[in-house]
Amino acid sequence: MTEFDGLPVLRSPVLVASFEGWNDAADAATAAVDHLRSAWNASPVEELDPETYYDFQVTRPTVSMGDGGPDEIEWPTSRFYRCDVPGAERDVVLLRGIEPNMRWKSFCDEILDVCHRLEIDQVVLLGALLADVPFSQPLPITGTATDSALLSRLALAPTKYEGPTGVVGVLHEAAARAELDVVSFWAHVPHYASQPPCPKATLGLLHRVEEVLDLPVPTGDLEVDTADWEEQVRELIEADSEIADYVRSLEQRDGEPGLEALSGDEIAKEFEKYLRRRGGGPAPR
Repeated sequence: MTEFDGLPVLRSPVLVASFEGWNDAADAATAAVDHLRSAWNASPVEELDPETYYDFQVTRPTVSMGDGGPDEIEWPTSRFYRCDVPGAERDVVLLRGIEPNMRWKSFCDEILDVCHRLEIDQVVLLGALLADVPFSQPLPITGTATDSALLSRLALAPTKYEGPTGVVGVLHEAAARAELDVVSFWAHVPHYASQPPCPKATLGLLHRVEEVLDLPVPTGDLEVDTADWEEQVRELIEADSEIADYVRSLEQRDGEPGLEALSGDEIAKEFEKYLRRRGGGPAPR
């Protein structure tokens, strides 16, 4: 592990974490943590050694250019940040990570070791997934929590997903075994509008973070960005009558229980079924 100049002494700190990769549809979850980093003037306190967890041919380092040529190489890794939250009675730590290519159990153990040394006792995990939901309605946020009282207070619809998982799911289970208070939030991103960014999903996750922390979270331009995103998606959909009809069918069944994550094949099958009912051809992949 690479350490900065000592770890700070914090007040009942809570960790808010997200990871690039499979858990981050439309970059919505990492955008939420990036927003908090900026809004709360976050400063780095710790980072994991990337050599241990990343295949650099898959997750490559990047080089930045200075006036005289190559400046420095930035290695892909997962970093912890301490936030400066005005008026807060407890401290907030952010983890802006990248899903590892290998050694997932050791990766989670190392994160939990940092949590232990910082005396973090609550972890909030953020993720985003593709789903068949209407863009025009509030995007669902599902999730789970180890504290049943918190689950009830948040009126959180529990996820019913079964299947392959990402590092958010693995870290949730590891933190629960370590007897930390853990809550995970998953924003449902419309699969037909999955090109990043998705400010509406990011905003939804931030509202949930605000509820857990019981702290005001500045949203900046996200509400304006959400309105612009909705208008752009609406224009794109209206240009394709088949997708427009499909979205209207989603709007009609909005609010049905049992929202679940869909795989790419499941999304294609659902759309193909719809097109067959309408007498259309196969779905675009």
